[in-house]
Amino acid sequence: MLLVVSITALGVGGATAVGALLGFALKRIPRKYNDAILGFAAGVMLAAAVFGLIVPALETGGKYIILTVTVGILAGALLLSYLDKVMPHLHNLAGVDIETHAEGTEKIDKLLLFVLAIAIHNFPEGLAAGVSFGTGDIGNALVVAGGIALQNIPEGMVIISPLIIAGASGGRALALALATGLVEVVGTFFGYFAVSVSGAILPFALAFAGGTMLYVISDEMIPETHSHGFEKSVTFSIIIGFIVVMIMDFYIR
Repeated sequence: MLLVVSITALGVGGATAVGALLGFALKRIPRKYNDAILGFAAGVMLAAAVFGLIVPALETGGKYIILTVTVGILAGALLLSYLDKVMPHLHNLAGVDIETHAEGTEKIDKLLLFVLAIAIHNFPEGLAAGVSFGTGDIGNALVVAGGIALQNIPEGMVIISPLIIAGASGGRALALALATGLVEVVGTFFGYFAVSVSGAILPFALAFAGGTMLYVISDEMIPETHSHGFEKSVTFSIIIGFIVVMIMDFYIR
């Protein structure tokens, strides 16, 4: 199993690298397509969170399973909300506007802020991929990992331009984008070993990972993609992304 998890971790992180390379080749993606790409990624994440994490958590059963899953989802969302307030980072995945945080954080280098933002965003995705292997259902774990890898490609594409806007040279922007993929590798192993230590925490861990992904979708991705006048195309991109993972889940499981 560890070998499969290792390959998955490299695949999930590597997908970000593939996207970053594509983004570097394209340099600046028009806003309309940028939003549609992120919308597709949001739809993929939403389906992966529901079909690959929250539903399997409910299926583990138990007397208090609804309470466990509910608390897990809320805990995941609340943790990211807390990090959102205490960690200085850029709010939008495809922008460079700084949120208001603790006094003095505005002076921190914009590149550092952006990389922190991506790290906060990427770690839960890796965590979700690793935790999903705790069910013992390889098909389900591959749906989650495949969905995350699928959305990492377009996501990796659109982070190059903001890095350059924030002041990075082309080479440095590419290197930083590639490095963000390593965060997901770490998250994958962390999630896998966490549930391996104790199977009792599996339902909560699955729900927790699902909650973090739901938070990222709602707080980061949807607001960003719906603020430039292309809401209709983005909405259908989200729906298409959701359908793609739904089909994957139907045929793989």
